[in-house]
Amino acid sequence: MGAIEDVYDDLDTDVDFEEFEAAVEDKVEQMGGLADEETAAMLIAHELRDEEVEGIADVAPGMEDVKFLAKVMSIGDVRTFERDGEDEDGKVVNVDVADESGRIRITMWDEMAEGAVERLETGQVLRVAGRPKDGYNGIEVDVDKVEPAPDAEVDVQARDSYRVEDLALGLSDVNLKGRVLSTDSVRTFDRDDGSEGRVSNLTLGDPTGRIRVTLWDEKADLATEFAAGESVEVVDGYVRERDGTLELHVGNRGAVDAVDEAIEYVPDTREIDSLEIDETVDIAGGVIETDPKRTFDRDDGSQGQVRNVRVKDETGDIRVAMWGDKADLDIDLADYVVFTDVEIQDGWQDDLEASAGWQSTVSVMDDAPEDAADTDTDAAQSTGLGAFESGDATETGGSGVGSGESSTDQVASGGGGGSAAAAVAESPNESGAAGETETFTGTVVQAGSPVVLDDGTETRSVETDESLRLGEKVTVTGPVSDGRITAEDVERPS
Repeated sequence: MGAIEDVYDDLDTDVDFEEFEAAVEDKVEQMGGLADEETAAMLIAHELRDEEVEGIADVAPGMEDVKFLAKVMSIGDVRTFERDGEDEDGKVVNVDVADESGRIRITMWDEMAEGAVERLETGQVLRVAGRPKDGYNGIEVDVDKVEPAPDAEVDVQARDSYRVEDLALGLSDVNLKGRVLSTDSVRTFDRDDGSEGRVSNLTLGDPTGRIRVTLWDEKADLATEFAAGESVEVVDGYVRERDGTLELHVGNRGAVDAVDEAIEYVPDTREIDSLEIDETVDIAGGVIETDPKRTFDRDDGSQGQVRNVRVKDETGDIRVAMWGDKADLDIDLADYVVFTDVEIQDGWQDDLEASAGWQSTVSVMDDAPEDAADTDTDAAQSTGLGAFESGDATETGGSGVGSGESSTDQVASGGGGGSAAAAVAESPNESGAAGETETFTGTVVQAGSPVVLDDGTETRSVETDESLRLGEKVTVTGPVSDGRITAEDVERPS
C-alpha cells in the first residue's frame, strides 16, 4: 500500500479516494517539488479535517470554509439583480438543506444558481462546501462547490409544523403554533447604514415550552394585534440565538396569524420559598396585594413607571416590581399570574423582591392550577415596600429604576441582518480607555454582578464588592477595563 493510501485510510471523510489522490497530485505540482506525495497527502488530509463539520448545527459565522452533507428541503426561485459597474445582471438562488442536527440555507450564484434549479430535487443528498455568514434569515452558507452524494444517507424528515422543543439554531421556514403569553410595544432604532428599523416582541408558549418571538420592521406592528391568551401561528420564522437562548424571528417574508384553537401552556416555575438572590427564574402565584402604578422622573427629563404586586404560591409570597409597559398590565386581586425571566434581588427591608424588566414576560392565566395557593383577598391591602415608600417618585426619593428599565429604555440595534443588540445596560460604554481611572455618578438600575449605574444620559457597568440596592444613587471611582469600572471607592452622596 502506498503513502497516499495510508494517509487516506486514516482519514474519516466522505471524499472519494480518486478525488483525494487527484488533490494530492495537484498539491505536489503547486509546491514545485518541495513536497513528496506523502507530505502532500498529509496537507490535504489536514485541510479536510479543518473544513469538515460533524453537522449543520456546528456551522457558525466566522468559519472560513466548511464542508457537510445535507438533504435538500426546498429550492427557491432564481432572482436577478444589478451589479454595480457591470452590464450583466447577477443571479442568485437560495436552497434550504438539513441534516439530523439542524437546518440551514445555502446560497448559489450566477451559473451555479441556474444549474441548481435545473438539476436539484427535494430530498436529494448533497455534499456542500462553502463559506458561512450571518444572513438575513439566520446563518447562511455561500456555496463554493456542491455535488450530489447519491450513496450517502441523511436521516431528516421535513416538518409542516414545529413545537418549541423542536427548535434548533439555524432552522428556517419554521411554522409554530402557540399561546400568546405577553406582547410588547414597537421600538425604533438606527441601523449602521442610517436607515431606521423597527422591532417588537411577543412570547409564545405551547405544551413543550415557551419562546420569545422577535418581529422586524413591517412585521413589528403584529405584536400590537394580539392579546395574552390568544392562539397564533408563526409562519416562515427562523431561529436565532441571543445571550445563549434561542429566539424565533419573523422578517418580511414571515407572518403571525390568529388560529381558532386552544393551545395549552403549563409553565415550569420555581417555588417561592426556594428563591435566592441574583437568580433569574420563572415564578407564578395568586395576586394578594396590588399597588398603584407610580411614575418617576429620570435625570434626562423623561419619565419611567413601575407597579408592584405581591403574589403567593403554596410555599410563600414575594413582591414583584413590573417596569415600563408592564406597569400598565391589567392585573387584579386573585388573578393567577406567571412571571418568566424575573431577577431576584434585595428588597427594601431585607426581603427578596422579583424584578420584571424588558426581558421578562407577565401572563395572566385563565385558570390557576388545582394545587395553587389560596389567594384570599380579605386581608388588608398594604401600600407595600416596593420601589417607593411614600410620596411621588422622584430621583431624589429613590429613582425607582430597576434592572429591567434604563434611562434610555431597551433599544434594539442591528445591521442589514436585523439582529437585535442587548439592553443598553449590557453594552460596554465607549468612554474610558483601559487602565484610566474614572469617576461616575449614577442610579443603580441593576444590582448584583455587575452593578449597572445610569446617570440619565449613559449607562455604565461596575464591578464592586459593595452591597448596592436598586434606586440608590452612588459615586464610584476606579480603573476602566473593556468599558467596565472596577470600583475602588464607592460613595453615597448625602
